[in-house]
Amino acid sequence: MSKLIFLISLILISFNNLQAHELNPARLTLSEVETKSFDVVWRFPSNVLTQPGSVVFPSDCKETLNSLPEIEGKYQVTISSLVCESDLRNQELTIKGLTRMTDALISIQFIDGGQYEGLVSVNKPKVMIPGESNLYPTNYFWLGVEHLLSGIDHLIFVLGLIFIVVGFKTLIKTITAFTLAHSLTLALSVTGIFQLPQSSAEALIALTLIYLALEVGNGEKYKKTPWLLAFGFGLLHGFGFAGALSEIGFSEASLLYSLFFFNLGIEAGQLLVVPFFVMFVWILNRIKITQITFQLSSYLIGGIACFWLIERVNKILIF
Repeated sequence: MSKLIFLISLILISFNNLQAHELNPARLTLSEVETKSFDVVWRFPSNVLTQPGSVVFPSDCKETLNSLPEIEGKYQVTISSLVCESDLRNQELTIKGLTRMTDALISIQFIDGGQYEGLVSVNKPKVMIPGESNLYPTNYFWLGVEHLLSGIDHLIFVLGLIFIVVGFKTLIKTITAFTLAHSLTLALSVTGIFQLPQSSAEALIALTLIYLALEVGNGEKYKKTPWLLAFGFGLLHGFGFAGALSEIGFSEASLLYSLFFFNLGIEAGQLLVVPFFVMFVWILNRIKITQITFQLSSYLIGGIACFWLIERVNKILIF
């Protein structure tokens, strides 16, 4: 009975305070349709508790709104036209209204085939558009890192895997299996070969956490082969990563580069947190409270995952 009360309490606490996937970058896309004339799409997160961000173009550019802002998913989308007297290259853009949790990705496609990808933040809201194209959209690397570190469900899954891993070699195999699996489905989904609806992927990810919680509590089935669990569930997490990348958006011309750098960023973020998780579990083993902690961790992971599952299934039923 005490275990049940504890689990219910966790769910209630989670219901008010927990959210996963807080990566909500704004995105400015400019496509040159005629010389010095651009189609502009400005996507700003609708859940940011401030006035919608705005773009300050060079003084010799005139922007004309094509329609009123509309809500698409979790973004407020504004479509406009921009006409400049001079080349947009070697000029400065400024994004106003950013927050510590909301960066802005800038993507410009010029009519002569040149392109530019840039990232601005609340501390550096201005960017100088270079005269030469940047062929490699390395900003997606930092977005990948940010997504992994802000994706609480993915972090919890990695921590849960470490709880059921015994030995350094097994740890390497397990993390590698998880990496290969989510990289595979991330690539398949983003390239359109095989896709899973984002809402369904998120609900299934919550289910993987519930199953993992049971394994943490009495994990004997996968004690010797945790990489099998990591690979199987990693396939589902890859669809979650793909949904995040699709929400951010990317240029079709640099799809493979964007995918590569985003996935590389995810792996870098994973490498940042794994040593801390390993140290945490090692300390628990040293102070000999492993069994109690494993049980509490099992209830905690299960409670959070149950909330997420209810929330995400509810969204599927509503829409």
